[in-house]
Amino acid sequence: MKKILTLALCAMAFTACQKKTETTAENGTTTDTLTKQDESSVQKTGYSIGDEATDFSLKGTDDKMYSLAQYKDAKGFIVIFTCNHCPYAKAYEDRIKALDAKYKPLGYPVIAINPNDATVEPEDSFELMKTRAKEKGFTFPYLIDEGQKIFPQYGATKTPHVFILQKENGKNIVKYIGAIDNNHENPNDVTEKYVESAVDALVKNEPVKQTETVAIGCSIKVKK
Repeated sequence: MKKILTLALCAMAFTACQKKTETTAENGTTTDTLTKQDESSVQKTGYSIGDEATDFSLKGTDDKMYSLAQYKDAKGFIVIFTCNHCPYAKAYEDRIKALDAKYKPLGYPVIAINPNDATVEPEDSFELMKTRAKEKGFTFPYLIDEGQKIFPQYGATKTPHVFILQKENGKNIVKYIGAIDNNHENPNDVTEKYVESAVDALVKNEPVKQTETVAIGCSIKVKK
């Protein structure tokens, strides 16, 4: 009886592990799939859904200072913590540009913030941020979290890590936290566009159905 029970438990554990990551049969690419357990453990620190996000004043690659308050006509924001060096961040750069092109005219511009300390990761220095923004033709502000004061407030842990905010009664309310979509490797294999679905709902004044997912990317580099 004990042996049967042990085998049953092992089978259950194996099935749970399989759900963590799906591999498409046709091309072998990995899809970033979230289990219920993953979803329940998202965002233990920083903001939660429904919290008010405080404003900031950060320098952009054009040497201008940016804050959320200066966007008088915005209905909300797609705040993305990202960087230069991370392969996940690089994989999403064109998709981030596409998000800005689609949603900025609808009142939800992208605000990109580099949270990494350049003494830990030299590729993420402010000067190289300027180079990257120019090379990629960023249409959105690319800001540096100098002193690393902002990303801990949000609770960002990865690059990229997305926080969608909506203006409500003069406050910036958190409506979505997590990943951009469910396949960082290939945009053609994406089956769940989390950010687009969330912003589409907000534009229609509808509730966001999936408010949290697990951010997939590189860990934020913190000065020790």
